[in-house]
Formats: sequence, structure tokens, C-alpha cells
Amino acid sequence: MQPFIVKLNGLASGRTVFNWVADGKFFEQFGNPDILSAEVEVTATVVNHGATVDVECSMQGTVTVPCDRCLDDLELSVETGFSEVYTPEGADLDLSQDIYDYVCTALPLQRVHPEGECNPETIKFLSK
Repeated sequence: MQPFIVKLNGLASGRTVFNWVADGKFFEQFGNPDILSAEVEVTATVVNHGATVDVECSMQGTVTVPCDRCLDDLELSVETGFSEVYTPEGADLDLSQDIYDYVCTALPLQRVHPEGECNPETIKFLSK
């Protein structure tokens, strides 16, 4: 089974839970150079009503990005989610784009190490 894709053909009516992990390779597919690595657990609860599909998705884990100040790796915690009602137009419901978008928007705009934790060599250079 391909991660982040719900096969609607054969999906039982009612509630089904899917668990996946969004890692660095997942984010690499979207061409985002800012996400260096990731380990985000994704739980999608899918309720099949036939004509519509309700999806409640939660995501939590860590994402590593470059620090805006020193450019060293910075690990950020991520905890987000979404609820959506889909009207399926095919045999598969691909949640990849939604998962990517919600994790990216959960990241802070300014991504810096806490005070005193940046690379000291870089900070010395910036102070000159």
C-alpha cells in the first residue's frame, strides 16, 4: 500500500484508521530545500459515506530545517492536523499534498536556535 493514498475501491463503509510516517524523502518529493529531514507520524481517520469521505488527520513529530541565523540544522517540533470532507473523483484519495501543506504551515516563520545555541563560529563572523 502506498503511503498517504487511501484506496477507495474496497474501502469498507464506516471508519478506517491509517498510520503513516512522513520522512525526509516525503518532503523531498515536493522540492522543498528547507526541510532537511523529518519524522512526522500521521494518523488519518477516514469515514466512508459512499458519496463523500470524511478525513480527520493528525500529524506530530519533528522536522529539521536550517537555522535562519547560523544555517546549522535546527530540529523543530510539529503538531498539527486537519479535518476535511472530500467528494472522491477516482479510485484513490491522495492526502499527500494536504499533509505536506499542513506540516509546512505549522512551522514558524522565523526558524532560529534559542539564544546562545547557534554555531558560535558563525555568530562571531556575523558580529564583525
